[in-house]
Amino acid sequence: LVHINLSASTVPQSANPNIPPPKQTTTMAQQLKDAFQKMAQNIPKGAPGGAGGGGGGGGRGAAAAAGRAAGALMVAGGLGYGAYNSVFTVDGGHRAVVFNRLLGMKPTIYNEGLNFNIPWFEWPVIYDIRTRPVNLQTLTGSKDLQMVTIGIRVLHRPDPNQLVWIYRHLGLNYDERILPSLMNECAKAVVARYDANELLTKREQVSAAISAELRLRAGGFNVLLEDVAITHLAFSPEYAKAVEAKQVAQQDANRAKYIVLGAQQEKKTIITKARGEAESAELIGSAVRRNPGFMKLRRIDAAKDIADIVAGSGNKVYLNADSLLLNLLGDADDKFEKSVHGRGKWLSR
Repeated sequence: LVHINLSASTVPQSANPNIPPPKQTTTMAQQLKDAFQKMAQNIPKGAPGGAGGGGGGGGRGAAAAAGRAAGALMVAGGLGYGAYNSVFTVDGGHRAVVFNRLLGMKPTIYNEGLNFNIPWFEWPVIYDIRTRPVNLQTLTGSKDLQMVTIGIRVLHRPDPNQLVWIYRHLGLNYDERILPSLMNECAKAVVARYDANELLTKREQVSAAISAELRLRAGGFNVLLEDVAITHLAFSPEYAKAVEAKQVAQQDANRAKYIVLGAQQEKKTIITKARGEAESAELIGSAVRRNPGFMKLRRIDAAKDIADIVAGSGNKVYLNADSLLLNLLGDADDKFEKSVHGRGKWLSR
């Protein structure tokens, strides 16, 4: 044991009790320092009992340190998990709704960017609000009971302000739940109002009717339709053959009508030509009766044409000049005039 002597005899007393001794604080600090040094010198070193006790104390210290380190790691992991799951990112063209374990669906719609939630108690549900296409082909009947295969393409997106309702009633795959049945029903209902030929001649009107019907039905499910278009329209092979035969028959009828019109025009042409020739012959006869010299002029013109043809030919001609109307001298004119007078008398009769 270390004995520390702090008796009053070792400390000199001052005559004035209000003034402390000048070296009292220094003396007490020195005595404490000497006491701790003696305690350290009195601890046995190298003894078997001491070594065992030291080993046990070291093991307990290591276990305590390991426990503290494990606790620190658990706390750090919990903090990291909470920090990582307390935020979520909403990409461009998306919106999010949050489900709470205690309250259910929260009414807030989370926009693009970084948003916060409570880890484990809440988790986000991301919706793509960009426009997406859906295609459907269906077989239906027209007003005149013709089978028609029609293809429809719809551009749709969810209503961003009603995502909570959509998730609660339809889920993430809302388009697969409602659009195929709605497109099929609306297409059949509209096509049944038109005949087969009207589906071709009034295609724009049919497309507008299908679009209006689909928008009305999809609006009840908070789904917005950007565009509705008819991409395919085909009829049964029998109807296609009947339409082709009808077109061929109509073309044949039109061709026959044109042939009749052509024959009528040809008949008019022949009649007009005959009338012209008759009038021409009558005029020629009148001219010959009034002036026999007219035939001489015609004979001279004919002789010129025949002479040009004979002169331009490389063959030799051994015919009579009177027969070729080339004899313009002698009694040929007299013979011609007699023949003309004889014909004139016969015409006058």
